[in-house]
Amino acid sequence: MANTPPYRIKSIIEGHRMMGLEKPHHPLISIVDVSQFKNHSDINAVIFDFYAVSLKRGCNNLLYGQQKYDFDEGLMAFMSPGQILRGEEGGIPPKLRGWMLFIHPDFLWNTPLAKKIKQYEYFGYATNEALFLSDKEETQINGIIENIREEYKANIDKFSQDVIIAQLELLFTYAQRFYERQFITRKITNHKIVERLEAVLTDYFNHENLLSKGLPSVQFVADTLNMSSKYLGSLLKQLTGQTTQQHIHEKLIEKAKERLSTTELSVSEISYELGFEHSQSFNKLFKTKTKQSPLEFRASFN
Repeated sequence: MANTPPYRIKSIIEGHRMMGLEKPHHPLISIVDVSQFKNHSDINAVIFDFYAVSLKRGCNNLLYGQQKYDFDEGLMAFMSPGQILRGEEGGIPPKLRGWMLFIHPDFLWNTPLAKKIKQYEYFGYATNEALFLSDKEETQINGIIENIREEYKANIDKFSQDVIIAQLELLFTYAQRFYERQFITRKITNHKIVERLEAVLTDYFNHENLLSKGLPSVQFVADTLNMSSKYLGSLLKQLTGQTTQQHIHEKLIEKAKERLSTTELSVSEISYELGFEHSQSFNKLFKTKTKQSPLEFRASFN
């Protein structure tokens, strides 16, 4: 079962059919009650060809980063087309409740939101990197969802799409605000991630096979920390003001300074040690970060 390829759902109508729901009121946008979902023992992962936003309660043992939570607060998650959604172990929880909003890309066609939606980084987060909502926040979000539901169930006119698009933009703006709040308020969990990032980079740069491995990539770091690269980047920007790439370069420069000040190796040898094929690239990066060339930095110790 674990090796079964994900089931691809190409349309919202097909999604309703697979989940045992009635036909959607609109073929390109829909809001469904998750408590009405039917369990499919033969399907443990799906891929939507459309956007999906969900708010759920009653999710037991949810894996969030490296921690499991057993709670009943509102959880909001965002999926862009092509992401894999895996079912919870044991099937749909019996107390699961909430909603899912499906938006086909065609609904956004020829609107500013068609491009803007790609700027919301949380659509690139892994599905386990959920947004925890307070009761007040959940009420705000649910109010917007009800506005969308009422609009697409009403008689469609020339204003319908504009009204729904405006509500979607409001929904996504609130989500952006709430995610940034979460990065700040969940300090213990998030600062532990920063500590683990530091440990991962220290371990990487302390190995002697940097040349064969090359410099660590953002994706490598994110995979090692078991999170999406976009979520890690957003979290770091909030907590440290730096991107993941900047953290990698900072650790690299720290290691380079150590080698320049404690060894007699040439700059070329040090750059080679640190995984650079060409010392010119190392020199350029070092000067960009420190305002000194490697030789000028070494000379300051004499």
